Amino acid sequence: MSLDVARIRSAYPALAEGFVQFDGAGGTQPAEPVIAAIAGAMRTAVSNRGSAHEPARRSGEIVAAARSAVADLVGGVPEGVAFGPSATALTYLVARTLSRGWGPGDEVVVSRLDHDANVRPWVQVAEAAGASVRWAEADLATGELPVEQYRELVGPRTRLVAVTAASNAIGTVPAVREIADVAHAAGAQVYVDGVHATAHRPTDVAALGADFYVTSAYKWSGPHYAAVVADPAVWEPLHPAKLVPSPAGAPDRFEFGTLSFELLAGITAAVDFLAGLSGADGSRRGRLLASMTAAADYESRLAAQLLTGLSALDGVTVLPAGGDRCPTISFRVDGQDPAETARRLGEQGICVSHGDYYAAEYFEAAGLRATGGAVRASLYHYNTADEVDRLLEALK
Repeated sequence: MSLDVARIRSAYPALAEGFVQFDGAGGTQPAEPVIAAIAGAMRTAVSNRGSAHEPARRSGEIVAAARSAVADLVGGVPEGVAFGPSATALTYLVARTLSRGWGPGDEVVVSRLDHDANVRPWVQVAEAAGASVRWAEADLATGELPVEQYRELVGPRTRLVAVTAASNAIGTVPAVREIADVAHAAGAQVYVDGVHATAHRPTDVAALGADFYVTSAYKWSGPHYAAVVADPAVWEPLHPAKLVPSPAGAPDRFEFGTLSFELLAGITAAVDFLAGLSGADGSRRGRLLASMTAAADYESRLAAQLLTGLSALDGVTVLPAGGDRCPTISFRVDGQDPAETARRLGEQGICVSHGDYYAAEYFEAAGLRATGGAVRASLYHYNTADEVDRLLEALK
C-alpha cells in the first residue's frame, strides 16, 4: 500500500514555509489534526480528573484515550502506558525506581550506540547503588551493534540491559529481540529506547522483547510529551517516591503532578493521524501497522536515493549504519566543520542537525566528537525525492 505524499504534506502547516525539513530525528513538525486537538482541549472546560462534574470527567476521558492510542501504536495495553514530559525524564524515573534493589555485584549493560538518555541514567543509578556498568560496543566499520558480545556481557548478576531500537545518530536498527532473549535468559530486564524507531516502522513491544519501551510523541507528528510502556505486571512491584495523596495504582503512580491534558489530546490525534496515512481499513492497530509499513517502505526509498547521491559526491564521507537502518544518515564534508556545513545548508533553507545529537558515546568512540561530530539528514514521510535532490545539489 502506497502513500499519497501530497495529501500527507498538506496536513503539515509548517511545510508551507518552504523549508526542507530533514531534522525528523530532532523532532518532526506537528500535523494539523494535532494542533486542532490541542487547541480544542484548551478551549474546552477541563479540570483535574474526577467524577463530580463534566469537566473532571472530560480530563479522565482524555487520559484514557491517550493511553489507548499509545498502546495501539506500540502494541501494548492501555493499563501499561505511563506519561511524562520527556523520554529522558521517564527513563530517569524508571532507573531510580528499579535501582532501589541493586547493590554491589549487580550489573547493568548499556550501549555506545545509544542516545545518552538511555545511557547516563543507568550509569548514574548503577554508580549510586555500587553496581557495575558493562559496555556494548558499536562496530565502527559497519555501524552495527553485534549481538554476540551480549552473550559475554550479560551474566547472572545482570539486572538490566538498555538498548536502542534505532540509532538517532546513524539510523542503525539493532537486533533488539536477539539481545532481549540473551538478557531474559539471564533473568535481566530490558529497557528499549524507541524514541527514534517508533516514527519510522511498525512497533510491537512484545515482539521486541521489551520490558519497558519509551517513546516521544514529537518524533511522530505529535506534541512534546512522552510515554513509557510496560506490561501492568512489570509495573506492579515498582513503587517510585511520590506524594502521599497522589494515586497509588499503576501507571498513575509514575505520573507526577497533573498531566498535560491538552498535550494528551494531541497525542491521541497524532496516533489517529498516523493510522490514516495509508488509507487502510480496520481497527486502529491494524491501520497503524499498514500505515507505518507503507511509511517505512517510502522512507527507505528516499534514504536509498540520498545514500546513492552522497556516495557519488567527492569529498563527502557517510558514516556506516549496517544493513537494516532507519532513514537517518550522518555524513561529513571533508575539511569542513559540521557546524559550518549545516549553517551553509541552512542558508539555502535546508534544515539538518550537526554535532553529536546526544549520541555522545558513539561519536567519542568514533573519534569524531572533538572535531564537531557530523551532519545528520533525517528523513520522514513528509519528505520528497525533490527535496533529496535539493540537498544533494546544495552539497555539490
